[in-house]
Amino acid sequence: MNETAISFAKDFLAGGISAAISKTAVAPIERVKLLLQVQHASKQITTDMQYKGIMDCIVRIPKEQGFISFWRGNLANVIRYFPTQALNFAFKDNYKKLFLDGVDKHTQFWRYFAGNLASGGAAGATSLCFVYPLDFARTRLAADVGKAGAGREFNGHHHLQGIIIYRAAYFGIYDTAKGMLPGNTSILVSWMIAQSVTAVAGLASYPLDTVRRRMMMQSGRKGADIMYTSTIDCWRKIARDEGGQAFFKGALSNVLRGMGGAFVLVLYDELKKVM
Repeated sequence: MNETAISFAKDFLAGGISAAISKTAVAPIERVKLLLQVQHASKQITTDMQYKGIMDCIVRIPKEQGFISFWRGNLANVIRYFPTQALNFAFKDNYKKLFLDGVDKHTQFWRYFAGNLASGGAAGATSLCFVYPLDFARTRLAADVGKAGAGREFNGHHHLQGIIIYRAAYFGIYDTAKGMLPGNTSILVSWMIAQSVTAVAGLASYPLDTVRRRMMMQSGRKGADIMYTSTIDCWRKIARDEGGQAFFKGALSNVLRGMGGAFVLVLYDELKKVM
């Protein structure tokens, strides 16, 4: 096995393990975020049963569905996230070799920064092409909408735009910041940087993620049950009927969930050191 293949395998394993651990830890926050995000598009959650906010959702879930339901859809999420994050890290390091070959981070900072952004965005888009069906399954299970029907599973890869923005910020800003720090930077400082980066990346891409989840929720519906005819129609109707703030429903819980994303970045670096 050549050196490139071994390096890819190490990146894949380190990224996958760190992702699986972190996702299971923050699964309850993840489910609260997702329910708040898609409840308006769910046929199972009637208007009078919709959650009023994060605390209302946290209190009602164990009462109405049982405590263990906080982890509903987590297995599908881990199955999805292990290869997603593993591929993200593995592809990202390979894209960095392509975009940053010969670039000096001290004398060519903006090119270095742009290369990191491009590497992260390209890695996110490439990875989602492989694992989109698993992302779809996770959304449907966590929202618990019952039978999906006979509709097509893919709503189109225009959904890549949100992933590209998120991964570009998530990897690009973190790698740039980390690259400018001394090699003996403490794990606490690395985690604080990762936490800030994850929050910024999550908020920047959140409206796109909301639209993507809404479109997933109506898969399999027919006729009058179809709420949105296209992604553009979804954007328009959410803004018109629910207001601009609807694009950010669950965003606070998403920031809290970001602790897991920050943990992934730091744990990945630590695992790479021992591999």
